[in-house]
Amino acid sequence: MLTVDQARNMMLGACGRLDAETVTLEAAHGRTLAAPILAVRDAPPFAASAMDGYALAAAGTPGRLRIVGESLAGRAFERTVAAGEAVRISTGAAIPAGADCVLIQEDAAFDGDYLVARQCRLGAHLRPRGGEFSTGQELLAAGRVLNAAAIGLIAATGAAHVAVTRRPQLCLLPNGDELVSPGETPGPFQIFDAASYAVAALAHAWGAETTISAPLADVPTAIAEAARPLLGQCDMLVVIGGASVGPHDHARATPTQLGYTEHFDKIALRPGKPTWFATGPGALLVGLPGNPASALVCTRLFLAPMIEAMLSGSAAAALTTESAKLAAPFPANGAREHYLRAAITDGGAGERIATINAEQDSSLLSVFSQSNALVRRAARAPALDVGAPVDAFALIPPAD
Repeated sequence: MLTVDQARNMMLGACGRLDAETVTLEAAHGRTLAAPILAVRDAPPFAASAMDGYALAAAGTPGRLRIVGESLAGRAFERTVAAGEAVRISTGAAIPAGADCVLIQEDAAFDGDYLVARQCRLGAHLRPRGGEFSTGQELLAAGRVLNAAAIGLIAATGAAHVAVTRRPQLCLLPNGDELVSPGETPGPFQIFDAASYAVAALAHAWGAETTISAPLADVPTAIAEAARPLLGQCDMLVVIGGASVGPHDHARATPTQLGYTEHFDKIALRPGKPTWFATGPGALLVGLPGNPASALVCTRLFLAPMIEAMLSGSAAAALTTESAKLAAPFPANGAREHYLRAAITDGGAGERIATINAEQDSSLLSVFSQSNALVRRAARAPALDVGAPVDAFALIPPAD
C-alpha cells in the first residue's frame, strides 16, 4: 500500500493549474489571483497632506504667515506658496508647490487673517508621491487568495476587473442502495446521503464548485454509465462509496470500464484505506470511502491539496500543519497513519491545545461537528503523554 504522502504526490502530479477568467472586484473575494497585479500609477499620485491644517514652507517657521487660499481633497490650490504665505489644507489634499510641511489644525493660532505658526519640521504630516507604491511595482503575486485588503489594493490601482483562476468543477457520484438524497422519503432500511454534502461543503471551502448526483444503485455498470457523460464537463469526478471488497461494491471496476488507468486502490490510512485514483482523457477520477467521516478525512487530505494546486499551482496552504499540545494522553498507533478528529483551541501564552475526540468511528459525522482539525499520528507512533506535541491539519483555510 502507498503511504498518504506517496498517494497525494501521485494525485498532485496529475493536477495542472486551471485557466483564468475575469470577474468584477465585487465577485473577487475568495478567488485566486491568476496574474500579478502591477501598479499603473503612483499612490498617492501627488504629495498629499496626512492631516487637516496648513501647508507652508518649514523654513518660514516659526512665523506670522498670510493665509492665501485652500487646498481641498480633489481640488488643489494651483499656484506656488510664496515665502510668508500658508494655505489651508484638508487631509488627502495635494501639497501645493512651495510648501514642504503641514502644521496641523490643533497647533494653529491666528492673528486676524494671519496664521501664527510654531516651528514646523520639514516633511511633517506629508505623504510623499508614491509613498505607498510606485508605477510598475508588483503589488500582489499570482496565486494569492483575494481577501478584502487585497481587493481594496486592486481597486486602488484603478482596475474594475481582475483575472482569477477558474474554480475547479467537482462532480460527486454517491452510490449505494441504502442511500437516498436529503428531502426524499427513505425506505425502512435506507439512510440519507450525508457524505456527499459534507464532501461538497469542504471542497467548496477550499475553492471548488460542486454538483451532486442522486445516489446510484449497486449494479456493476451504474457508476461508469453515470460518470461517462460527466468526464468532459468537470475537472474531477469523485465517486463516494462502493470502494470496499464486498460483492456489491462496484466502484473498483469503474476505471477499467471507462478506459482509465488506475494508479492505486488503497492507502495505508485510517480512516480511508479504500481510497483510489485513476487518470484518463477527461476529468481526474477519485474514489472515496462511503463512510462519512472517512470521506471527509480523505477530502481534507487529498481533494483540498488537489483543488489548491488547480487554483494556484501549489498545494502549500493545504499541506501546512500547526503544532499543538495534547490535552490528554493518547495510546500508541497501529500500522497505518491515523488522522484523528480533534478540536484545536487557544491555551494561552501562545500555546495551542489539541483535544482529540474520544469517539473516532468512521461513520460518525457528529464527531466532525465538534472538530476543527485532524491530528496526524504516524504509523506505529508510540504512546503520548499529556502535553506532548502533535501536528494537525486545519479542516478549512484560514479566514481573512
